[in-house]
Amino acid sequence: MFFRRRPAPAAAEPPTDAVLLARYRAQGDVHDLGVLYERHMAAVLAVARRYLRDEADAQDAVMQLFEQLVEKLRRHEVDNFPAWLHATARNHCLMQLRARQRAGPAAGGALVVHFPDAAGMESAAARHQEDAADEAADAEEHEQQLQRLEATLAELPPDQRQCLELFYLEKKSYREVAALTGLDLKAVKSHLQNGKRNLRRHLQAAPDASP
Repeated sequence: MFFRRRPAPAAAEPPTDAVLLARYRAQGDVHDLGVLYERHMAAVLAVARRYLRDEADAQDAVMQLFEQLVEKLRRHEVDNFPAWLHATARNHCLMQLRARQRAGPAAGGALVVHFPDAAGMESAAARHQEDAADEAADAEEHEQQLQRLEATLAELPPDQRQCLELFYLEKKSYREVAALTGLDLKAVKSHLQNGKRNLRRHLQAAPDASP
């Protein structure tokens, strides 16, 4: 997607994430970064869909993030690439939401509608203003909910947080969560149950941000 594949030796083992990352930092070959990013692109797209709620915007975010990584990964040392990439994708999406909020609902361009008379145009303009205000309020509430959820998830034990994110947000099955985390099925179900209970308790205990 981001590079032209090179033919690999027949019996060559695929390089690990750490090897690709170190090689990119040392040599700056975007091919290595492309291979690395493509391995985790499905997870990045899942994060973008969750935050942006629009498939086209999510696809754009995936491309934009790759372009940012070309520079960022030359400057920053990363120990755990999947975790770092997840946090970077999340922050990118939050910045997109904040940019939308600052730009306002008219950022997408002017709405031009033809009406048979001035009275019809006036009433339609009033309705459009009301819809725009509702859209702005919904966007602000959505970001606040995301920020509360992120803050609350960060307070949970790491295994509970990871299982919740994979199972509920990225729609992984029990077996997929077990494979990705290295936990057995019994532990995954236990972490999901305890994590869900703790998440609910933290959210209910959180102070209301409204005056």
